[in-house]
Amino acid sequence: MGNFTEYLKTKSFRRNIIAAICTFFGLLLIAFFSLRYYTKHGEGLNVPNLKGLKIEDAISKLEGLGLRYEIDSVYIQDQPPGIVTDQDPDPETFVKDNRTIYLTINTNQAPNVRFPDIEMKSLREAKSIIESYGLKLGDTTYKPDVARDVVLEALFGGQQIRPGESLPKGSRVSFVLGDGRGSEEVELPNLTGLTIDEAKFSLKGAMLTIGTITYEGDITDTANAVIISQYPLPADSVIKVRIGTPINLTLSNKP
Repeated sequence: MGNFTEYLKTKSFRRNIIAAICTFFGLLLIAFFSLRYYTKHGEGLNVPNLKGLKIEDAISKLEGLGLRYEIDSVYIQDQPPGIVTDQDPDPETFVKDNRTIYLTINTNQAPNVRFPDIEMKSLREAKSIIESYGLKLGDTTYKPDVARDVVLEALFGGQQIRPGESLPKGSRVSFVLGDGRGSEEVELPNLTGLTIDEAKFSLKGAMLTIGTITYEGDITDTANAVIISQYPLPADSVIKVRIGTPINLTLSNKP
């Protein structure tokens, strides 16, 4: 024990201790700078703002900075196609060289969606349903029915569209709604001797519709052809009909 104590007091021990400490710190510095070099500590760049750029311009800018990219697409109706709508990482994010930047662009073709079943739904409910499918409400018209503001038909491009049929996302769909007056009756007008335009005006005022139109004899001037018979007839037994009832007409050019 005494010899060990004496050794601790020697210059040789002190030199060994100093050498060990220097070696330790030397290895520590080597490891630090090696890691710094390997990870390129402090080297990188800020991600540029690519939103709103054409995809070609965005790609050119990324390639000029040595960054990679991947592209996905969405459809946004109110924005031009081929424009960057989103990016990840966000602009001004600090990244390493060769980092992948994920871009989302607006495609030029709307995806199709299947039309939902909205028949006999209320206007508010049907509007909410089609909007959840990415569709928009167009015009609303009414026709006689006992239910008020209930969807009787849905129209796209003037044609009836049924549940399950496909149409482009973002399309406007028109509703035909019930007016809540389907059970009311109106007086049936006498249309004999009227032209088709005069009959349409009269029926519209009576809240009735035109049914089947037929012609008798040689028709040389349809605009001046007059109604020679109608069904139902304005007889004593049929004085009133329900609102919206179609009236069949027969026209002729005969005097």
